[in-house]
Amino acid sequence: MTSETGEQWWFCLKHMRVEPDKGCPNKDRMGPYSSAEEAAGALQRSAERNRAWEEADRDD
Repeated sequence: MTSETGEQWWFCLKHMRVEPDKGCPNKDRMGPYSSAEEAAGALQRSAERNRAWEEADRDD
């Protein structure tokens, strides 16, 4: 995802912080996101999705 200004943001799993496009290699990051705020919530959204998928698997 790219913002209106063309910026992309990432969440670095190695350093546990938000980074701009020029940062760690993509293999160490989640994203891209259109804002730093969206990137900052990457781990929380991932955990919520994992819980939802696990619950869906139990229901099957």
